[in-house]
Amino acid sequence: MQSCNLVVDSCCDLPSELLQADGLYLLKFPYAMDGGSFYDDLFQTRDPHDFYEAMRKGSAPTTSQVPMVDFLELFRTLAETGRPSVYLSFSSGLSGSFDAAQLALAQLKEEGLDSEIYLVDTHLASVAEGLLVHEAIHQWKRGMGAADLAAWAEEARCFENEMFMVEDLDTLRRGGRIPSSVAVAGTALDVKPLLSIDKDGRLAVTGVARGRKKGMKALVDNLVKRKNEENQISTVLIGHADCPKDAHKLKEMVLKADDTVIPVICNIGPVIGSHVGPGMLALCFWGQDKRENLSLADKIARKVKGGRE
Repeated sequence: MQSCNLVVDSCCDLPSELLQADGLYLLKFPYAMDGGSFYDDLFQTRDPHDFYEAMRKGSAPTTSQVPMVDFLELFRTLAETGRPSVYLSFSSGLSGSFDAAQLALAQLKEEGLDSEIYLVDTHLASVAEGLLVHEAIHQWKRGMGAADLAAWAEEARCFENEMFMVEDLDTLRRGGRIPSSVAVAGTALDVKPLLSIDKDGRLAVTGVARGRKKGMKALVDNLVKRKNEENQISTVLIGHADCPKDAHKLKEMVLKADDTVIPVICNIGPVIGSHVGPGMLALCFWGQDKRENLSLADKIARKVKGGRE
């Protein structure tokens, strides 16, 4: 039996079989589609192709944060185990769920809940979050305690590197994830913005590529540029939203560029998929410290500020 409980959420987009263990809990994010309400179970009860095909035909699924009542129930369940717990949360920069978790835990503490529960804002999303969770599970299975695991995650999140591109920019625009001007210009010019997640857990535009093939090459180039050779973790995650052929092609490109890594292909789940749409590709790996990696917007702002001084 592990020394603590580990809670992860469905926005990590890992295969469900990797999340099966005693003391490992999956918190499922809600979404709505075609008049029905569902919980993201990482496509255990829904076929990913059917989900994305429905989006291609006009379905527009919506998402919401995890209800506070779900956190209250979860934390009470964790307390009943008698073990300390760690929750690795979807980025607070993209959802209010982490705030809801904090409020729920504070309420239970006021009611007298006596349990050691650590809440960690990963500042990550989708397979970027999944890569952190993947390694955290290894650390947890090796016996790392709750306090150390939480501290490890808060530092390790800064070294998780990612880049992704989407096929349909309008999906991100509707969700308020990118400006309308970027979506319109990108679609008209067949320019694929290359996106990442900044150190505060928000989406950041880091570059552009003209066309899908060049976009895929840019994902691999980012791996080559930012991979930390001193890092001993060889796993990289490739996420795709119902474009398996491109995912396998990207895997081939990655191995050609660096045959020391172990690529794992993952489906992008329905909650993240609702925002990125069909055709999204992502490549995530352990690399340089993200706190030293300025986004394109940050670089432009710094240059403008420097020119005024």
